[in-house]
Formats: sequence, C-alpha cells, structure tokens
Amino acid sequence: MPRPQKCRRVCAMPQRCRFAPEEGGGEVLRMTVDEFEAIRLMDHMGYTQEQCAQQMGISRPTVTGIYESARRKLAAFLVEGRRLVIEGGPVEVCPHGGGCGHSCRRAHCKKEGKIHHENRSNL
Repeated sequence: MPRPQKCRRVCAMPQRCRFAPEEGGGEVLRMTVDEFEAIRLMDHMGYTQEQCAQQMGISRPTVTGIYESARRKLAAFLVEGRRLVIEGGPVEVCPHGGGCGHSCRRAHCKKEGKIHHENRSNL
C-alpha cells in the first residue's frame, strides 16, 4: 500500500491559473500547485533542488519528481499549443497572506492546518 502524500508548502497560490494560446488550444494540461511552486522556486527564484525541498517541506527526490513532471507539462504547453490550468494538489499555503517575500525560508510560518487545494472549474 502506498504512503499518503505529504503536504507540500507553498508561499501563495498562483496569481493566474489559466493559460491558453490565442488560437484556442487543444487538450487541457493540468499542473498542480506544487508543480507550479517547484518551477517558481527553481527556475524563477534560482533555488537549488535542496533549497526548494527545504522550502516546500519535502525530500529532494520528491522535488526532483515534481519538477520533472512540471517541466514536461510546460514543454507540452509551449510546443503543442495546449491550454494549461494550475489547480489542486496536496499543498499547505503560507498563513501569512501570500506574501512572505522572495527571501522567505518559512522560518516564521507555522503549520496551522493543511489545505488540499481544489479550485476545479471549467476553462
């Protein structure tokens, strides 16, 4: 029996959750919020996998898997012109209002409840 997924910490929910090419696009790709956070931390903020794992409260091998999945989805979105929706996943959102800042290492964030984010709506 597989272990339950560990909740992944994210600084804030994405500001934009739906992306589509001007021509409408094909099949919808679904990226989870934790996949988005891994891309944000490593590609946008320049974190190493180890720093990203620490920030998200998970192991480095888990970050590697999440990151690889997110990169495949981004590539399909760009190359195939598909629509992209960011939603769901076992995430815990920072209780400090989505703005810890880019240097947040979650030192001041306490586990005040886990949120399994589900904002599924039609695209």
